[in-house]
Amino acid sequence: MCSRVRARWGVAALGCTGLLCAVLGAVMIVTLPSIVKQQVYKNVRIDPSSLSFGMWKEIPVPFYLSIYFFDVINPKEILQGKKPEVQERGPYVYREFRHKSNITFNGNDTVSFLEYRSFQFQPDRSSGSESDYIVMPNILVLGASVMMEKKPMALKLLMTLAFSTLGERAFMNRTVADIMWGYEDPLVNVINKYFPSMFPVKGKFGLFAGLNNSDSGLFTVFTGVKDFSRVHLVDKWNGLSKVNFWHSDQCNMINGTSGQMWAPFMTPESSLEFYSPEACRSMKLIYQEEGMFEGIPTFRFKAPSTLFASGADYPPNEGFCPCLKSGIQNISTCRFNAPLFLSHPHFYNADPVLADAVLGLHPNETEHSLFLDIHPLTGIPMNCSVKLQLSLYIKSIKGIGQTAQIEPVVLPLLWFEERGAMEGETLHTFYIQLVLLPKVLHYAQYVLLALGCVLLFISVVYQIRSQVGGGRSKAHCLPAGAKRS
Repeated sequence: MCSRVRARWGVAALGCTGLLCAVLGAVMIVTLPSIVKQQVYKNVRIDPSSLSFGMWKEIPVPFYLSIYFFDVINPKEILQGKKPEVQERGPYVYREFRHKSNITFNGNDTVSFLEYRSFQFQPDRSSGSESDYIVMPNILVLGASVMMEKKPMALKLLMTLAFSTLGERAFMNRTVADIMWGYEDPLVNVINKYFPSMFPVKGKFGLFAGLNNSDSGLFTVFTGVKDFSRVHLVDKWNGLSKVNFWHSDQCNMINGTSGQMWAPFMTPESSLEFYSPEACRSMKLIYQEEGMFEGIPTFRFKAPSTLFASGADYPPNEGFCPCLKSGIQNISTCRFNAPLFLSHPHFYNADPVLADAVLGLHPNETEHSLFLDIHPLTGIPMNCSVKLQLSLYIKSIKGIGQTAQIEPVVLPLLWFEERGAMEGETLHTFYIQLVLLPKVLHYAQYVLLALGCVLLFISVVYQIRSQVGGGRSKAHCLPAGAKRS
């Protein structure tokens, strides 16, 4: 009798356990997605209490800037009207350090900040030293010459005299450090004295002189605390809601984020928009494919072929023109009116005429396309590689002898890659909290539901068999003399 009671209690306990597991599993299936969503909302917004705030303030990802120079092999022949020939040199690699300062939370759900960058040369990652010499177009001479093309002949002759007096030539042989961070050139002082509106540059002249130990402008972005739909979107840059570099309202718009984080819960229909102070414009990347980075699911976004397309090929870009050819963007309006152009390296995705005009260029997607790998649940970049090229438009200008017989050509100066990937303890923590734990909970909810159903089934079957078995026992144990019905 006691064993039968114990068995019944055991079956009841088994049934209760099964019911509890089934209910818990069902509740998790219903509520877990909402809980995860709320946690993501809470922790990706720009708020000192959010888990991602420290990552946003001090980016823990090591960034590297790799520079590839186009060493001009035949400068004398170019002056005689021959086709330029270049040789790619590099990479010259710099570790890039970023930190935000002057962080100010405003009353309209925005935060303002300055982000400073500094660079340190990395000899062990580089194919050469900063003391290497590179033959390049003299931007001050050839750039100023193109800018003077429509000026009175007297001014052009004066410019020629200034070039000759100072010993300036069309091409220069400078060290990597000089080209990057600046060199003293008396021509800068002459231009500032006689043509003050031409080059607002003081002191040393270098292609990256204005980037080292400096900020990229005052960004004001939405925090997402009050209105999550606008999280990370740029409200203003340097106090402007739109820039005035270009010739259409659409091209002057400041769209997207500051380029570091995006809104979570991405789909293949999502795109990445961001404002780039260096390019003086907003850019938009499109979804390419799903992938994995160190076990973390990602969406890869790439630049569309229309990013630097001419207005003739892609009408929305008409505001960035005048355009020489499709695939390069004229950035003269935001770079002192110097005839500088931005494109993909080696004129990848550009009109083939551009690469054919310069010997030594070999555009291909593998080496020269840019991409960003984003964790779609949080909108946080895992791995990125941004590659862009800077070129100078040069030509012979009547009245300026230094330009000789140069045929019109867009001559590449250099291309660079900014690369960063999450690694180390940051990557491990990200994987545990945002990949492994959600995956465990995802499977646990179904395991609990299945286990609960199995336990309930076992307890019900046992109960039925016990009742059937009990009835038979009573039938076999009738009192002596009793008749069976």
